[in-house]
Amino acid sequence: MEPYAFANEPFTDFSKDENRKKMQEALSLVASKLGRTYPLILGGMKVERKETFESRNPAKKNQVVGRFAAGAREDVDTALAAAWKAFETWQYVAPADRASLLLRCASILRRRKFEMSAWMVYEVGKPWAEADADTAEAIDFCEFYAREALRLAGEHPLTRVPQERNELRYIPLGAGAAIPPWNFPLAIMAGMTVAAVVTGNTIVMKPSSDAPAIAYAFMEVLEEAGLPPGVVNFLSGSGGTVGDPLIDHPKTRFVAFTGSKEVGLRINERAAKPNPGQIWIKRVVVEMGGKDAILVADDADLDEAARGIVASAFGYSGQKCSACSRAILDAKVYDAVLEKVVAGTRAIAVGDPADPKTQMGPVINERAQATILGYVEAGKREGRLVTGGEAGSPDGAFVQPTVIADVPARGKIAQEEIFGPVLAVIKAKDFEDGLRIANDTEFGLTGAVYTRSPQRITDAKRRFHVGNLYVNRKCTGAMVGAHPFGGFNMSGTDSKAGGHDYLLLFTQAKAISEKV
Repeated sequence: MEPYAFANEPFTDFSKDENRKKMQEALSLVASKLGRTYPLILGGMKVERKETFESRNPAKKNQVVGRFAAGAREDVDTALAAAWKAFETWQYVAPADRASLLLRCASILRRRKFEMSAWMVYEVGKPWAEADADTAEAIDFCEFYAREALRLAGEHPLTRVPQERNELRYIPLGAGAAIPPWNFPLAIMAGMTVAAVVTGNTIVMKPSSDAPAIAYAFMEVLEEAGLPPGVVNFLSGSGGTVGDPLIDHPKTRFVAFTGSKEVGLRINERAAKPNPGQIWIKRVVVEMGGKDAILVADDADLDEAARGIVASAFGYSGQKCSACSRAILDAKVYDAVLEKVVAGTRAIAVGDPADPKTQMGPVINERAQATILGYVEAGKREGRLVTGGEAGSPDGAFVQPTVIADVPARGKIAQEEIFGPVLAVIKAKDFEDGLRIANDTEFGLTGAVYTRSPQRITDAKRRFHVGNLYVNRKCTGAMVGAHPFGGFNMSGTDSKAGGHDYLLLFTQAKAISEKV
């Protein structure tokens, strides 16, 4: 296997009858499995618990996707013990063998591609195309990290010293915790898990309580691929009951988390405090939120800019950390771009994501719906509601795609992450003022600029302070290998997932010098 022979998984073309039929069949298959009860998986053993919690379809709030064992404090101890037991042998498995396991995972995911996407339609409300892109990214992570593990296991150049043989090895950290989000419940969950596994670590994976069924389906993929028991342990439950004890535990060597700023900072703080019996400083990889902006200059292609804003703001109901939540428009083109954005927003088909015609589904749950609608009310006071601003069908947690114009740059909805389909439109005096507004936030994840000017592009590359900057394209849709993903400031530790630096976060470098 060539270390660099990587290509992204193609997206499914749902304009083809055969693919639409396969997706409908997958939706029917998954529908027949809804409502089942799922155990914990600790050291390869299925562990049932009397106390359970439900995962529900956000588009149909009365539809139970699955019931999951609610882990307890003692299950954290059991899971970590199993992980450390597995680490005794897994750390010494040849990198090529660990990489081969990831390639088998990728193959299984391809075979079950429509099924995995169907789970996301039901459990987290992703429309077909969004779910398919999530599954494709999970496949990409397996393929890319398999190759990266081989590269990392190779020789690394060192300065020659007479009469010495020197080498640098990247060795695993140990047993750690993976705490993935619900918004990319397959891709990010799989990515952080296999990155740790392929570098020789073992994992206790605590899925989001809004997306445990998808994580359980991935556990089945790992088992089918031949992953030994205990290398990955499935521990469902609440953050307070199992999440905090897992982070605090002296036997947790590292924590990988993706989610909100508030939770990420809390994890970082808790992990920094050593507990009795702890012999290391815990490695923490946290990727948090964003307040991402698209800046449109007066010389931009206005139609392209408007399409990019609408796609970035309302793809998956704005529930992406990379979503455009601020459109910063040069005053000279403000009215023209706003008109085009509003027209594009009103054309979005909102509905049940199981329907192939749906372009935007619900938000993740009723709590999120209430929070988002609260931000809409704040936006009405700060700016001018142009379209949307209401809940949708009462069957689920729907929020209509919303555009609020004339928002002050320091307003509440211009500064705080909403994580929903709400776009704040801000007027800039000129391009220079637009760059200032774009950077005037505590976050720094993604951003985009639309301009035909080479000088303005150069200025944006130098001064737009984000981890992922896009020029004349939307600010969502990072591709593994092409767009290493991670942000600055309060957006996290700039992990650069899907890039050449990511696996280093799950390793430690050991220098060996031998006199000859």
